Amino acid sequence: MSKNALLIIDAQYDFCNPKGALYVQGAEKDMERLVKFIQNNIFQIQQIFLSIDNHVWNDIAHPSFWEDAQKKPPAPFTPIKAEEVRNGKWKARFQPEKSLEYLEKLEAEGKFTHFIWPPHCLMGSLGASIDEKIMKAVLAWCKATGKNYETIFKGEYPYSEHFGIFAAQVPDENVPETQVNYELLERLAQYDKIFVAGEAKSHCVATSIWQAMEFAPEVARKMVILEDCMSDVTGLGYLGEPIYQKAQTMGIAFAKSNLMI
Repeated sequence: MSKNALLIIDAQYDFCNPKGALYVQGAEKDMERLVKFIQNNIFQIQQIFLSIDNHVWNDIAHPSFWEDAQKKPPAPFTPIKAEEVRNGKWKARFQPEKSLEYLEKLEAEGKFTHFIWPPHCLMGSLGASIDEKIMKAVLAWCKATGKNYETIFKGEYPYSEHFGIFAAQVPDENVPETQVNYELLERLAQYDKIFVAGEAKSHCVATSIWQAMEFAPEVARKMVILEDCMSDVTGLGYLGEPIYQKAQTMGIAFAKSNLMI
């Protein structure tokens, strides 16, 4: 019998609930399908991993971190580029040199423009909690199997985005939690298949898959992407598309949640 893991990425209130601060349209239906997947395969899943996005208020991707010449913060969904900081359009209120260096490194990678998001998944808040439906299903799995779920925390470091679960967008050599999480990759490598679901498809799920392909291709090839258990941030699906195309060429599997393992 194959040894299966379920990796649920950022299935949290702020992303999955229509009242959430950064609600991903369609996410509540994604979570309903994921619940059924867990219920239908409860004894075929040997381990469940839950990643949890966690932020402070004054985060580099939140409005309060930045101000314009009139000391007004940027609106959510505003892109901020290094050139705009250099010419004075935007100024970081905290660690300005470090913040500019981050933008420059991010842009040099060529993956994501830095975006400002509504403050979300604040540590200890309702928004950071796991979606209630998912939590009930995971606890039912714990009761049925006698096992415990594992948590993966990310995003607490305020000077870098941390979309992917395996590393921050720009790791800091002095901050261990931003660096590549090889321990997690080694844990996942123990499984034959790793079913992947969560939010948002365009950002945190896509980046996690990309990081696995980059840092541990042998782990990435074990992934099965539950494509009807994730949705894009509205209007930003194009950001993740190249990653999913690369995943297909690598042979990573895509499946629907009605799959019986």
